[in-house]
Amino acid sequence: MRLSNIFYVLARLCLLQGCALLLPLAFALYYNDGMILIFSVLAAALILLSLTTKLYRETPSELTIREGFLIVTLSWLSLAFFGAIPFIASGHVNGCIDALFETISGYTTTGATILTDIELLPKSLLVWRSMTHWLGGMGVIALAVAIFPFLGVGAIQLFKAEVPGPTKDKISPRISETAKILWWIYVAFTAAEICLLMAGGLNFFESLCVTFGTMATGGFAPLNASIATYSPYIQYTVAFFMLIAGINFNLHYWAFKGKPSYYIRNSEFRLFLSVIAIAFVFVVAMRVLSGSNFSEGLLRSSIFQIISIITTTGFITDDYELWPFVTQFVLLLLMLVGASSTSTGGGIKNIRILILFKQIGAEFKKSIRPRGVFPVKVGDKAISEGVVSNTVAFIVLYGMICLGGVLIMTMLGLDIDSAIGSVAATIGNVGPGIGSVGPVENYSHIPDAGKLILSFLMLIGRLEIYTVLLILLPRFWK
Repeated sequence: MRLSNIFYVLARLCLLQGCALLLPLAFALYYNDGMILIFSVLAAALILLSLTTKLYRETPSELTIREGFLIVTLSWLSLAFFGAIPFIASGHVNGCIDALFETISGYTTTGATILTDIELLPKSLLVWRSMTHWLGGMGVIALAVAIFPFLGVGAIQLFKAEVPGPTKDKISPRISETAKILWWIYVAFTAAEICLLMAGGLNFFESLCVTFGTMATGGFAPLNASIATYSPYIQYTVAFFMLIAGINFNLHYWAFKGKPSYYIRNSEFRLFLSVIAIAFVFVVAMRVLSGSNFSEGLLRSSIFQIISIITTTGFITDDYELWPFVTQFVLLLLMLVGASSTSTGGGIKNIRILILFKQIGAEFKKSIRPRGVFPVKVGDKAISEGVVSNTVAFIVLYGMICLGGVLIMTMLGLDIDSAIGSVAATIGNVGPGIGSVGPVENYSHIPDAGKLILSFLMLIGRLEIYTVLLILLPRFWK
């Protein structure tokens, strides 16, 4: 391990985080909400800290695979550590563990919160809270690679360790160019949603916070009631952009290039929409059969919550724990499935589910024709055996971690529903779960040990398990 490489990347991320703090600082100046000194001092400290790399004359060399995994993990931990300082300094969050939980929840786009009254927070702090979503949504490492293409081919290791999905398709031969394209698309959708929300009556502050939570599929909102108090127009707009954020951003790129047919030709996209459609019909049918009146409001709340959960955003317009139990089970399954690869959503990802079912189908065929060769294909593309085995191992490991997490949470005193809900919601980066961490509840009542466990699950869920767990193995350090 070369410390110069690690320190160089971490310092550049300090510069990014310091510059990002200028936005909430601007809101603090505008509203004069008592956060001016906190944001200005922290921003200056981080920018000055990044300048310490000037002391090194050694040019960073190409990263190894091990350095890539370690840097990504350390980067997210350092961002969470520095990002928690405004929460602690403001006095609105009690204790370092609560502040760290809130910040990790923000950066990993989980949206789980320990805050009981969000509207009491200064507006600038709410902007910073939502901005952690936006930075983590497309990936802070991807942003660093886009702005600072300082490691050449070595940046591929960082990109692969952070971008979600079993395959890491590059739009451009240069990884820095791919990162730039993805971030420009992300910014374009962000600007579009802000304009549409303001056209619907929201002020700039609310539009910014809601958009940051939407495009990052994070779920932090500036109001205690999340999105429930907003008009149907706002809710439909947010649902539309949640759907966009849950789709593979490579497909958005080709659509911008004049090739929208790539959406329909993509197997994962078709599966993603099919799952949403099937879940929508089932949830509506169960709610109507249980006695709810068939209405536009019922249809709107059903489709909104389904999109919010499967994209792992976690925005709320209705208390789904009041729905029939079977619909809650469907939402729990959607939490686990998650969004598409190379999106800002979490979960196992639809492409992995598709590969798993294709592999199961191939095994059935082999049982009938033992000498036959049945490659796993997604669309017209054959999937390598390495990707297939990686996918199966990932899903098995995901399930094992979930079971272990549920066991630990029950040992800490949570009931089984709350344990399952908290684990599924945090490792899937969803936010609201079921039980005592449901849509109208929060995570403040969970013991500190449980908050640390759930914070760890948020991190490994966002970084797709392997990135974090690999550095815990003794072999990694040999």
